[in-house]
Amino acid sequence: MDLSRVFDGARVLDLAQPMRRGMPQSPSHPPFRMALERRHGDLVRPDGGSAANEVIVTGGHVGTHVDALAHVSQDGLLHGGLRPEDVTGHEGFAELGIDRFPPFVGRCVLLDVAAVHGVPVLPAGYEVTPGDLERAAAGLAIRPGDALLVGTGWSRRWAEGEAFVGHADGVPGPGEAAGRWLAGRRPRVVGGETIAFEHLAPGRGHATLPVHRVLLVESGVNIVETMRLDALLDTGVREFALVLNPLPIVGATGAPVRPLAVLPGEGRPSGG
Repeated sequence: MDLSRVFDGARVLDLAQPMRRGMPQSPSHPPFRMALERRHGDLVRPDGGSAANEVIVTGGHVGTHVDALAHVSQDGLLHGGLRPEDVTGHEGFAELGIDRFPPFVGRCVLLDVAAVHGVPVLPAGYEVTPGDLERAAAGLAIRPGDALLVGTGWSRRWAEGEAFVGHADGVPGPGEAAGRWLAGRRPRVVGGETIAFEHLAPGRGHATLPVHRVLLVESGVNIVETMRLDALLDTGVREFALVLNPLPIVGATGAPVRPLAVLPGEGRPSGG
């Protein structure tokens, strides 16, 4: 296979937010911490060499990450009718954990709802509707097994800390009806820019997460959250290849990921 034809002129965009202490995250999860355990000079080898290393502590749902199907249950049941107590052990989940997520390398469609409304960022607390998604999908072919990303522009507010989290003013995202619209397209995975792939009303926080129920429990569709989509949205490209491979942490309900968008080169079609 001549890979030069695939990658000739291709542009790769990193869709992960940088991970650092104090970054915006859900208060429901342990915060990210990184500290140097050993600094250069703490230990010097006989030949003068030295090395530094760090300790990293983080929750599986902090920063850009993939939700495993084991993350959410409804009425005591996981996806496929599994009971959590039947698949949970000392190493976490024996079924539906993030280590069971096969790496995704395939076609991705970006549904830019912010552009539909003619704004760079949707208002805080805006509920994305099926009508919004229909308009964003106009002219795009959505096929079973695709990845579907919903653009709200919210990653442009990453540096705003508490405003990004949106507990006071809310966060834009799909409501339950939009979640069912997405599930009905039978995607392999969906993703977005906010901490929770949900419409969060002002002052409500993560009180209920109906889209997680629809996608993870009812439909078996993984979710990617806290993606950095602003540069991708600015390109105007809406079909491209996505590389998605979360850390295979055995039994975990989620794991960090560094998604890569591979955009076609100049003069090459973006999809179809």
